[in-house]
Amino acid sequence: MKFVSACSALVLFALVPGLAAQDLTITNVRIIVNDSAVVDRGSIVVRGGRIVSAAAGAPASTAGQTIDGRGMTAIAGYIDGHRHVNTGPNERQQMQALLDAGYTTILSGGGPAEGNLTLRDHIEKGVIKGPRIIPSGRLNLQNSTPDQIRAEVRRLAGLGIKFIGEQNLTPKPGPTAKELENLRAAVDESKKVNVWIQIHAVSPQSMMAAVDAGVVKLVHTPHFGWLSFEDAKRVSAAGVKQLSTIGFGVPVFGVFADDNKPRFRDGKPWPESILDGDGRGQEAGYKAVNARTSWDAGVIYGYGTDTNYDPTEGLEHELKSLNLMFSMRDVVKLMGPNTASYIEMSNDLGTLEAGKLADIVLLAGNPLDGYWNFLHPKVVVKGGVIVSDHR
Repeated sequence: MKFVSACSALVLFALVPGLAAQDLTITNVRIIVNDSAVVDRGSIVVRGGRIVSAAAGAPASTAGQTIDGRGMTAIAGYIDGHRHVNTGPNERQQMQALLDAGYTTILSGGGPAEGNLTLRDHIEKGVIKGPRIIPSGRLNLQNSTPDQIRAEVRRLAGLGIKFIGEQNLTPKPGPTAKELENLRAAVDESKKVNVWIQIHAVSPQSMMAAVDAGVVKLVHTPHFGWLSFEDAKRVSAAGVKQLSTIGFGVPVFGVFADDNKPRFRDGKPWPESILDGDGRGQEAGYKAVNARTSWDAGVIYGYGTDTNYDPTEGLEHELKSLNLMFSMRDVVKLMGPNTASYIEMSNDLGTLEAGKLADIVLLAGNPLDGYWNFLHPKVVVKGGVIVSDHR
């Protein structure tokens, strides 16, 4: 059996912004350390907001408040690599709903950059509770010049934005020459100011065009046509990281109305309301198969919903869609270390290992037994602080 041993010096550094450092001990708990290491009954010790140890048996010494995790499973806090959140009058309730669902980190995709920054600041300053927010900005590749694109990339970088990710490429028949010229300008400028360009490339044609332009972060699995294994290997070889958003095209039930009618993710009728749809919801099939193709080709494939409705419902929808093609061990890797890698936080998030931020979800069931056990957290911990408690 594998387990994580204590790590010393790292616990002294990089406390969670806006949260007081907190000590915590969780005992008698099953620990999903990562996709290949599981402790059947162990303990987690947290000091200063970081994990000191996650190991089998009782801890050598405890710290702070103790939680008896008997009958529960500990897993790394959920990360959504692309969810639509922004500041607004209901942000307190919306952020708490995300915490209650198990999300401790969100890359905010969509909305004005200034609003994303405000939401992040509200959480970091303790005005409201919420997940760790990574703000993003957006570009208009269709109605700009390369000089305008470069200027906007510099402006967003000056605001402190590290991810620029709400730009779309024409899926069919593929990106225009103007889009590609602007995209190449964005990628080039992003390297100068140390930011990441993300692209919504929802067809194999636009996906490969983005990769050829130097994009290394893709928000979507393509859903307009089949991705060949050869192209997927090219994507992997280029070091590209990709998010799932596999629930796009799959009908939603019971979220927007309890009438047993299939709906698209915005609540409109399915399948006719699928954006630029091919008809009869074929997108759902494309995404599922293309997801596995990317994974098998070695693409670092992470988790993202690209939605803004109820967090728990959205989590269930994405997970049950992923369950078509992925085992639960795959899902643990996909949601944890792969998504942490996508948001460039592998040193801090994604697994329950010594030295990492203490973002922990305690579940009543074993997530390795089925995706439904991800859906009802009993306790959510962010940086060592209990932010949701439904014991």
